[in-house]
Amino acid sequence: MSYRTADSLRSVTLDDVRGAQKMLSGVARVTAMEGSRHLSQLVGAPVQLKCENLQRTGSFKLRGAYVRIAGLLPEERAAGVVAASAGNHAQGVALASSLLGVHATVFMPKGAPLPKISATREYGAEVRLHGQVVDETLDAAQEYADRTGAVFIHPFDHPDVIAGQGTVGLEILEQCREVRTIVVGMGGGGLAAGIAVGVKALRPDVRIVGVQAEGAACYPPSLAAGRPMSLLNPATMADGIKVGRPGAVPFGIVGELVDEVRTVSEDQLSAALLLCLERAKLVVEPAGASPVAALLAAPDAFEGPVVAVLSGGNVDPVLMQRVLRHGMAAQGRYLAVRLRLTDRPGALATLLGVLSAVDANVLDVSHVRTGPRLGLTEAEVELHLETKGPAHCAEVGRALRDGGYTVMA
Repeated sequence: MSYRTADSLRSVTLDDVRGAQKMLSGVARVTAMEGSRHLSQLVGAPVQLKCENLQRTGSFKLRGAYVRIAGLLPEERAAGVVAASAGNHAQGVALASSLLGVHATVFMPKGAPLPKISATREYGAEVRLHGQVVDETLDAAQEYADRTGAVFIHPFDHPDVIAGQGTVGLEILEQCREVRTIVVGMGGGGLAAGIAVGVKALRPDVRIVGVQAEGAACYPPSLAAGRPMSLLNPATMADGIKVGRPGAVPFGIVGELVDEVRTVSEDQLSAALLLCLERAKLVVEPAGASPVAALLAAPDAFEGPVVAVLSGGNVDPVLMQRVLRHGMAAQGRYLAVRLRLTDRPGALATLLGVLSAVDANVLDVSHVRTGPRLGLTEAEVELHLETKGPAHCAEVGRALRDGGYTVMA
């Protein structure tokens, strides 16, 4: 289905971004810039965090949604708007529509985090669940727009949306005048494109680096091909940047103005989220932590001062629990082991004594005494341990082997 009009294919200029900034005055917050001592030491230059996770609705998406809806004609507003999103754009559209007195219908993937679904409804939108990924949800929303006459508010592929997101870049230039590199997460590319338009027009020397999750990196093959290409099955914990195809409008801008696109792994995303929570005391969703993941992965690749855009903080608590555990495991601070021991009185106590001697904190124990894989005198134990890093994990492994235990996993 096609949702484009001649207007949607026009270019985005600095004047558009400045106009959006005026429109958003009193609506969107000028979010804080927080220094990170840990990242600064790692990169060897000042690193600032642009905290869009503290924006109204918990992400930058309100900016673009409000500018797009505010620009509608009276008869278009009367017809209502429809959007599709995994959560952040949904909340942005819902709040913007409420502020502007426009009815909003929002399609969300069936697997969208429950807090994002609830928040979207609380902001006043009608929520409909459809599809498993954003691309399927986009098709359903476009079909609804074609059938009802509601105006389709794309999450990233429209000049007004891109102009609104670009106000983040203008704020960065005002808050960190000496910035040399801006690192920003990318899904469809609206935020990176908007920032690039505003920043490059005023400071062409500033390097713009986009970051995608390895499992949903649609931009590298698209840029190589010279046109937007689709990923068949994008997969990442970072639902905010889980997009299978770049938007046509941001793609052109990204190809011209964004200096580099990097990818990060799930382990790196987990470690970044954990760092934001522990060191910066900021709750950030995986997509929002992607710039920090890029800094952790290759700290020498960025000229400072660096600004990393934390694009959102709407993380499902269940996902947060899994990601934190994953991040701790990636840093060697969480260890799961499975082993067999002789099934006799005191055997488990002896095993726990070995772990206590090397200061491994036992979080959970699963003790199985009967099963098809076990001999008559055997028991199987699975332990979840809190450890102090890779060296400590190795020490725990040696202690278990020295104690005569065969570690199976």
